[in-house]
Amino acid sequence: MRKALLIVFISTITLSVFSHTPSDKEPVIARPMKRIEIARIDTSGILDTFMAYPDEMLETILSQQMDSLINNWYIRNAYNIDSMVLIDTMSIGAIPISELENPSKKTNIPDSVYIERLQALNSYIDLSYNKTVRNVIELYTEKRRGQVEIMLGLANYYFPMFEEILDKYNMPLELKYMAIIESALNARAYSHAGACGLWQFMYGTGKMYGLEITTFVDERRDPVKATEAAARYLSDLYNIYKDWHLVIAAYNCGPGNVNKAIRRSGGKRDYWTIYYRLPRETRGYVPAFIAATYTMNYYKIHNLQPQQPSFNIITDTLMVSDYLHLEQVAYILNADIEMLREINPMYRLDVIPATPSKPYPIRLPHEMVNKFIDFETQIFAWEHEKYFPNNQIKNPSQTAYQYVPVDVKGKAIVYYTVKTGDNVGFIAEWFNVRASDLRYWNNIRGNLIRVGQKLVVYVPEQKENHYSQFNQMSFAEKQKAIGKSSNTTASSAPAEPIDPSYEYYTVRQGDNLWEIAKKFPGISASDIQKINQMGSSTSLDIGQRLKIQKR
Repeated sequence: MRKALLIVFISTITLSVFSHTPSDKEPVIARPMKRIEIARIDTSGILDTFMAYPDEMLETILSQQMDSLINNWYIRNAYNIDSMVLIDTMSIGAIPISELENPSKKTNIPDSVYIERLQALNSYIDLSYNKTVRNVIELYTEKRRGQVEIMLGLANYYFPMFEEILDKYNMPLELKYMAIIESALNARAYSHAGACGLWQFMYGTGKMYGLEITTFVDERRDPVKATEAAARYLSDLYNIYKDWHLVIAAYNCGPGNVNKAIRRSGGKRDYWTIYYRLPRETRGYVPAFIAATYTMNYYKIHNLQPQQPSFNIITDTLMVSDYLHLEQVAYILNADIEMLREINPMYRLDVIPATPSKPYPIRLPHEMVNKFIDFETQIFAWEHEKYFPNNQIKNPSQTAYQYVPVDVKGKAIVYYTVKTGDNVGFIAEWFNVRASDLRYWNNIRGNLIRVGQKLVVYVPEQKENHYSQFNQMSFAEKQKAIGKSSNTTASSAPAEPIDPSYEYYTVRQGDNLWEIAKKFPGISASDIQKINQMGSSTSLDIGQRLKIQKR
């Protein structure tokens, strides 16, 4: 989920928030507890074309977050998930994982019971209740029980860390539940817009809050440092809005969008009043936060049991002051390299670029710490010349997938919606950016983009208005804008000839592999993936033609 830069609203908000440091004299926790009531959405003055946020779309987004968690190597191995369909979190719809789902019979709990339980939590943040909140509670407690039980187990690792940092900044401890809806507690989570980590920071916002993001290190994926940055960001937002619902909404869609919603609502500053003026995705964000808060506190009542991993998740941290590759550690300590990657997610290329003047941490399973200390010399020496020839990190330009991302400081964000005929190369040319940067900002794998997909592009501030017009321009107009012939068109691969030994299916809006497989008895989602040579990260495109084995 994206976090728009605070720069967007500095010019419209006169409060000085960046110099503020919470203190005992100025507690951030200032909201009085309110009685839980049914939250009603103000529709006065709203045109009929303003549609409510569809609950099924919200469910899909949250399901994709949980599916992303289940695709994590650590989760697949720590919880002994041996048979499953790998999910692409960027696909049109999430594929349910039958092995992990255990939907119980619908409980039909009365609304009054949910309201009473939320009231009993004595939360500093208002826990309002309505139909959308109920639907997300049912998603967590009935439809996605297996994944929620895994998140409950991970919460035992992450929540104490979150609480310590939130307490340091005098913030409500309930804010820890935001990580549930941001990333499903997956430290390696990526959104389609390029947001990253447990707290889903965009590149620019992460840099603004002091997170190091380089070729080798991405501290958005460091649980401690990312949580520190999130706490400071939330503190700044609270000093602007003085309302936790608006803070949570602004964290999701950016303060610029919340400010617009407030203005369009006549200056009203209540989340449920400005509900229809917010971006569609954000309308479900506060209800999801309330539902996550409920679930994490009342899981026992719903017979949910935290699932503990099959190996120890207790880790300890050591500081290193010389170049180190995770494969060196794995070899000498006889440790699984994937395990080391999962507990050190901030090192993007397995390289810890430490120097005596700038040491970096390495996290190890608690039982390996003493062994690392005992064999430290051998670890750093093993294959040192291979990984660091002449005692230098290999030049990133020597490897195709390694590059230095452009610095976005002082640049404006423009959102571009992909249209038929577009490709990564064309879009990069139109906006005068490197294709590699465009892929990095939007987590694009290869050249795979979809019609309707929104891409983030960083452009010079003085040209923001110029590039913002590209969404309304035709292909020929965009080509003309960069001085190229309008006769150039996007190339498309010739249609694959019909093979009579197969059936064919054309992908429609809302389809996913699991739903498509159900239309063909005896065919599984993995069968479709295999026969169409689709990897676990391959997305479906509307209009795409899939081969189906005849049965």
